[in-house]
Amino acid sequence: MESFIILIKLLCAHLCSDFILQTNEINNGKRKSGSKGLLFQFIHSITHAGIAYLFVADWCCWLIPSVIFISHFIIDVIKCKCYKDSLSTFLADQFLHIAIIAILWFSLYGDEIKLSYFESFCSVKVWLTIMAYLLMLRPSSIFLNLFLNKWTPTSPNTQSLPNAGQWIGYIERILILTFVLVNSFEGVGFLLAAKSVFRFGELSKAKEIRTTEYVLIGTFASFTIAILTGIAITRLF
Repeated sequence: MESFIILIKLLCAHLCSDFILQTNEINNGKRKSGSKGLLFQFIHSITHAGIAYLFVADWCCWLIPSVIFISHFIIDVIKCKCYKDSLSTFLADQFLHIAIIAILWFSLYGDEIKLSYFESFCSVKVWLTIMAYLLMLRPSSIFLNLFLNKWTPTSPNTQSLPNAGQWIGYIERILILTFVLVNSFEGVGFLLAAKSVFRFGELSKAKEIRTTEYVLIGTFASFTIAILTGIAITRLF
């Protein structure tokens, strides 16, 4: 079980580095041509390596930060140079990074897996919960943006606050995940009802039904991600 904690720590490090610590400046800078783009790629990859090394805390094992740095640098360079932003590119990119993390973990710690479940029960649960909350932030937001891209209205509402929708999504998914983890599904229903009340005035004035449908799809997709993640975490224990 101790080795399983290391895998969860590596995944948490990936989520922190790829979605929390990667600012818009770094994300846009990686796509620049020449040495500037490579510099941003280097900064981003070295951040991944450093956070993984810090989270795992196996100070004598330099193979972990080395492999993560090299693999992340190569994958991101290829992605930024050869592919455009899309849902398939995003999923393929994340799959490759996570696959390399899993292979690296198994090659180093796979033979140390222990059968004792209760030794590290609390620690594993804590790290899985942290990973679930991290998923509710930018990973889910990016996935939803790509998923809803083909339905996005051509004339956005200029009266809305900057990034307000993104932060509303963050907060609602965190609340839903919390409700599910504490087995309080009535809270999910209350949140959905409250959001419907606040949205009613806006949707009733919509000139086209597509606006209402777009909001409903985004809301239900966001709720589904949070609920399924919460159920998955609770079922593991």
